[in-house]
Amino acid sequence: MRAYWAIISARFRTLLQYRAAAVAGFGTQLFWGLIRVMIFAAFYRSTKSSQPMTFPEVVTYIWLGQALFAMLPWSMDGDIRAMMRTGTVAYELLRPMDLYWTWYCRAIAMRIAPTLLRAIPLVIIAMPFLGMKLPASVGSGIAWAAATVGALAVGCAITNLVSVSLFWTISGEGVSRLIPVAVWVFSGAIIPLPLLPGWAQSVLYALPFRDLVDTPFRLYLGHIPACDIWYVLARQAVWTVAMVTLGRWVMARGTRMLVVQGG
Repeated sequence: MRAYWAIISARFRTLLQYRAAAVAGFGTQLFWGLIRVMIFAAFYRSTKSSQPMTFPEVVTYIWLGQALFAMLPWSMDGDIRAMMRTGTVAYELLRPMDLYWTWYCRAIAMRIAPTLLRAIPLVIIAMPFLGMKLPASVGSGIAWAAATVGALAVGCAITNLVSVSLFWTISGEGVSRLIPVAVWVFSGAIIPLPLLPGWAQSVLYALPFRDLVDTPFRLYLGHIPACDIWYVLARQAVWTVAMVTLGRWVMARGTRMLVVQGG
């Protein structure tokens, strides 16, 4: 465990050095957040039918999504991608560590470090000035925090599954364009899932992406009672185990067929 913790720590400290990227990311999230708030404001002013979420709840949902955007598994590890292209992934296979968990630890650091750099200043601005509300109750806040940790576990498992696909695709160009669309649409990062059509709800609720955004945020808003946190955590644990099992199986097949030119 000490070796894996060292990987998280080293990667985390490395990513914290990209402060200019964090500032740019913060500005981008703030800008897009304002645009989305204005779009939903226009929608709520024009509609006369009752909606499953109030406008203040949607605003809070949007700012939570903007603050935690970097935690979503919408991108792959650029270093792993470069290793696949250059063949230096062979060095990774020689290390006396489990390759899957080594990459999983890298994914944890990759999701947490930029999130901290962007989320803290964004919440400081959005909470008093841009309509973001506090959790519905103390219990809702605690449940949201626990579900966010669960969402991180699911997100890192999806990130690793995408990285493992590089054993076949090498460049990863197609996957890197498909996975953001799937994550943003099916998780609720673009439109809160309760606002989507009823016929799509059963499908959206059955997918793992819901546990990345929608479930934690609705715990925060009090839509899902805090006492249901155990059901949410159990669902996230099942999806994490399923993704990890699938990722390890795919990685095992990928390493058996891997050919490194010149090696």
